Amino acid sequence: MTIAENAAGPRVAEAVPRPEYPRPDRDRSARWLSLNGRWRFTADDGAPGSILVPFAWETKASGVQRTWLEHAVYTRTVTVPADWAGRRVVLCFGAVHHRATVSVDGRPVGSHVGGHSSFEFDVTGVLAPGRPAELSVEVEAPADKREIPHGKQRSIPRDDYDGVSFTPTSGIWQSVWLEARGRTYVAEVSLRGDSLTGFDIAGSLAGDDPGAVVVAQWDGRETVLPVTGGRFQGRLDIETPQLWSPSSPHLYRVALRVGEGPEADELNVTGGLRRIETRGEALYLNGERLYVRGVLDQGYWPETGLTAPDGEALVRDLDLARELGFSLVRKHLKFEEPRWLDYADRTGMLVWAEPPCPSRFSPAAAAGFEAQLPDLVRRDGNHPSIVIWGLYNEEWGLDWDIPGSPERAAAAERAYDLMRALDDTRPIVENSGWAHVKTDLVDWHYYDENPRAWAENLAALASGERETFEVKLSPDFLVDKSFYGSPEFPRSGVPVLNSEFGAGFTSLERAWHVRWQTQEIRRHDRFAGYIYTELTDVEHEMAGLLDTHRRRKDWGGLDPADAFAPTTLVVDLVPAHAGADIPVPAGPLTVDVHVSHTGAAPITGTVHAAWGVSGSRGLPAAAGDSVGVRAEPFRLSDAVSLTVPAPGGPARLHLWLVVAGEVLARTFVDAAVVEEPNRRGGRD
Repeated sequence: MTIAENAAGPRVAEAVPRPEYPRPDRDRSARWLSLNGRWRFTADDGAPGSILVPFAWETKASGVQRTWLEHAVYTRTVTVPADWAGRRVVLCFGAVHHRATVSVDGRPVGSHVGGHSSFEFDVTGVLAPGRPAELSVEVEAPADKREIPHGKQRSIPRDDYDGVSFTPTSGIWQSVWLEARGRTYVAEVSLRGDSLTGFDIAGSLAGDDPGAVVVAQWDGRETVLPVTGGRFQGRLDIETPQLWSPSSPHLYRVALRVGEGPEADELNVTGGLRRIETRGEALYLNGERLYVRGVLDQGYWPETGLTAPDGEALVRDLDLARELGFSLVRKHLKFEEPRWLDYADRTGMLVWAEPPCPSRFSPAAAAGFEAQLPDLVRRDGNHPSIVIWGLYNEEWGLDWDIPGSPERAAAAERAYDLMRALDDTRPIVENSGWAHVKTDLVDWHYYDENPRAWAENLAALASGERETFEVKLSPDFLVDKSFYGSPEFPRSGVPVLNSEFGAGFTSLERAWHVRWQTQEIRRHDRFAGYIYTELTDVEHEMAGLLDTHRRRKDWGGLDPADAFAPTTLVVDLVPAHAGADIPVPAGPLTVDVHVSHTGAAPITGTVHAAWGVSGSRGLPAAAGDSVGVRAEPFRLSDAVSLTVPAPGGPARLHLWLVVAGEVLARTFVDAAVVEEPNRRGGRD
């Protein structure tokens, strides 16, 4: 609890928001102090005189709710616990958008530029234990964000992609806290387990003695890590390695100690043994073939913006994604909180991580984009759940023009090279969506409301017959985009992965497209996976499987987990309309069905078909027809034909695969009256 003033003046107790320790993956929670809560707030526009940290000043939760405020000052009284005497005190910020200047009792402590990256200042010399001091954070948040990394935050002047932008997130929007560390302490640490037999560890020291001894304890063992010039490195072998994977997310804890006695520094770091790599056109995790079943997640909440309202809500989104059938989350244009990544590590959810982009190209914009990449890798590189690094998105910050601009193409290549130098353990996508010039994955974003065009274009893209597709960049701007941004990029030998798709206006339409569009991706063995857009609605963008409050929508009897399952059924037909895939058959109906299976071993089972009532979810008690099938991993099975009698009226044809007594896959086909769209009264 903190003490705050209400509108009438008396001081009242107020719960500290987001009280949980922010960095469980780099644990110093034995001695820390949250600075979240009520701060004094000074702005030029008459905003309220206090703000609730860590919520952005645009949000309702902050108590300010001001948009387009460009400058403000946060202040509060801070008292370092008396029992921290003799230790170093570090002031930590999760994130502040965009420029932060920090002082204590009027003495400058430091400044930081970058709205998503974490930063810290050693304040040992200015915050004495047991003595109150005034902490001040001055924040500049430009309304014109076009040349600074800002992702989906709205800008004035507006971005080219303003139609998919949201309320900005300005000021302090992640936790602020103090830590007590040793007189000499671990400032950075990299823990990489891609050898699968142990960890390669490296880092740096700060404080009194940069040559101090660093001792690592792990897996029941202990070793001294060599230190040279304030940096340490070494190898931590595991005698009986347990690998990290989605099905077995085993984490190791490495305890680092610097110095001895009460002034020693102690830091607990977590990591996992896992290797992600590409081999030809396939992805492999720990040597086993990986098929990506992902969802795009923008990490917004209705009253708190980019900041989760509480710790439970933050990680609940990962549970929801898993319940919907996904194995990977693409966290879109946002450095998500370390607690979220830690939960992904512990529960086995794969993550595609990416930074925010600027929106217009200039040398300064490219430099600002690149400047955040070392911060991203330093903070998040230890998480085994992160298996893909994304960089630019859809040529944002490159003016939608990699193919037409050598300078912009060079910026994308330079970002790739920088990221590769920072981290050589993960695939990197230099420009997600299209126009690839240097990438480890050829990913593509494609939206199409027409089921026949979707099916035909996917087949042509998979075969290589075509490499372009239509993209509506704005309501009145339709262009052709290509997988490739230059003729030199190889047309084969690199994994091809969809990383955005989805269609439909209503929730029923979107569920219909989920069923049919996903099956068409699964039809083509060349594709290494997909990422559906998206997990939840965000403000005016109503494309989520869930609404903005994380509530389920009306999916018309579909369980999305069936469409996004590891093993699915692929039906040979092009549907007509949502709720009416095919006309009601007058006689027996024959459908051809394939199995797409991404498990480790072949499966043999039986596909069943039977009619149920329209809109029914439960499987019929008895099958109308059944046929045996065998499916090899990552290879679409041959078609099997099932024939059922005429249903006698509108009905739902259920199709399901049983393997070893378990329903492993299911889908359905709706038979109803198929009408042409009503165009009465339209203009000639």
